[in-house]
Amino acid sequence: MLHLFVIFLSAILVNNFVLTRFLGICPFLGVSRRVETALGMGMAVIFVMTLASLVTNLIYNLVLVPLNLLFLHIITFILVIASLVQLVEIVLEKISPALYRALGIYLPLITTNCAILGLALLNVIKGHNAIQAIFFGLGAGIGFALALLIMAGIRERLELADVPVALQGAAITLITAGLLSLAFMGFSGLVKL
Repeated sequence: MLHLFVIFLSAILVNNFVLTRFLGICPFLGVSRRVETALGMGMAVIFVMTLASLVTNLIYNLVLVPLNLLFLHIITFILVIASLVQLVEIVLEKISPALYRALGIYLPLITTNCAILGLALLNVIKGHNAIQAIFFGLGAGIGFALALLIMAGIRERLELADVPVALQGAAITLITAGLLSLAFMGFSGLVKL
C-alpha cells in the first residue's frame, strides 16, 4: 500500500507531468486563463488519464503482449485515448454546455495531449500492473489539474497587477510557468523511487 501511495504522490508533485516532465503544455497555457475553465479541464484530464492508464495497461498486458503485437502499442494507445476523449466530450456537452463551450478547441486537444500518451508509455516502461497504473494515472491527472489551477489563479491575479508593457501577455505567462516549474523542483527529494 505504501508503494501505491509513493506512486500517487510522486505523480502529483515530484514528477508532475506539466511542471517537471513538460508534457501537456498546450492545454496548460491555453486553458489557464480562468479558474472555472481550468477546473473543468482538470476534471476532464483526471478522468481521461485515470481511465486511459487502466485501459491501455490492460490492453497492453492482456492483448498485445500475449499475441506478440507490441509494435502496435502506440497506435492502440492513441485509439484508446481518442475514444475516451470522445466519451468525455459527449458527456460534458450534455452535463455542462457552458463548460463545453468554454473549453472550446482544448477539449478535443486532450486526444493529442502528449501527457496522456506519455502516461500510457510510462506505465509500460515502468512495468506497472493495473492497480499501479490506476494510481499513477490518477496522480498524474491530479497533478495536471493542480498545475492548471495554480496557473489559472496566478493569471487571474496578474490581470489586476501592474505588469510592464514588455512583459504583458505571453511573456509574463511563460515566466510564471517557469517559476512554477522551479517551485515544483523543491518536491524532488520528497519521495525516493
